[in-house]
Amino acid sequence: MPHAESNSEQFGFVTDERGGVTVMRDGHPQSHVDLADPGLLVFEYVAQLALGIDLLPPGPIGVTHIGGAGLTLARYIQHTRPGSPQIVLEPDAALTEEVRRQLPLPRGHRIRIRPVDGASGLAALRDSSADAVVLDAYDGGRVPADLVTDAALGGFARVLKPGGLALLNLADEPNRRHVARVLAGVAAQWRHQVVLATNDVMKGRRFGNYVVIASNSPIDVDEVRRRAIRLAAPTAVRPGGELRKQARPFTVDDAESSPPPSDSGHWRRS
Repeated sequence: MPHAESNSEQFGFVTDERGGVTVMRDGHPQSHVDLADPGLLVFEYVAQLALGIDLLPPGPIGVTHIGGAGLTLARYIQHTRPGSPQIVLEPDAALTEEVRRQLPLPRGHRIRIRPVDGASGLAALRDSSADAVVLDAYDGGRVPADLVTDAALGGFARVLKPGGLALLNLADEPNRRHVARVLAGVAAQWRHQVVLATNDVMKGRRFGNYVVIASNSPIDVDEVRRRAIRLAAPTAVRPGGELRKQARPFTVDDAESSPPPSDSGHWRRS
């Protein structure tokens, strides 16, 4: 059984029997890190985000992360694409300090962590400066409302290079109303969208995560499906248009955070 290494009212670290560490925040598992094997991605949604990253051409890439926690995906990118310049926008400076202390970053990394929220951090970044923008930010187990508006998504698009990838980790109930509205906003910025989720989540059997891959360059859906078959968790792949239907994008005036998780402590674990 896992045991707690350290805890505070806001975050803690839980080590499993194999030496992997789960970073907890507000009672929710945020990241799993294995310092000995940065290519080991335990959470299914992180493996799906990594699948999206792997679609980009080989070699170092510039990545902007909105949300950091344990920096699992940033570590994966450094491991698979050494020398990749990465910017992480993570407002929880105390969490970042503790992550750095307990889970040190590898030597030679180019991961820069800025203690700012996503909206403020994005506004300070240059146009067309990233090959990929990753949204993986949660507050109390919910995706913040201000990060899924049409304005926020426009900010992601501004920072992306032509042909770059937007990767979003969303969460929703089986009715998928929240995801549909975010996808409507995504479709307004990028011509091509693919959605990944575990089979049970995609079939509407439970609350869970949906990973969106979007770009203005074509996405080879068949290739995404071939790669998804190799993931540890059975994963379904669907075009974004099948899930957004007739939904309207969120605006600054009517934005909503994602619904609260129905099963704290389990819904984001693989």
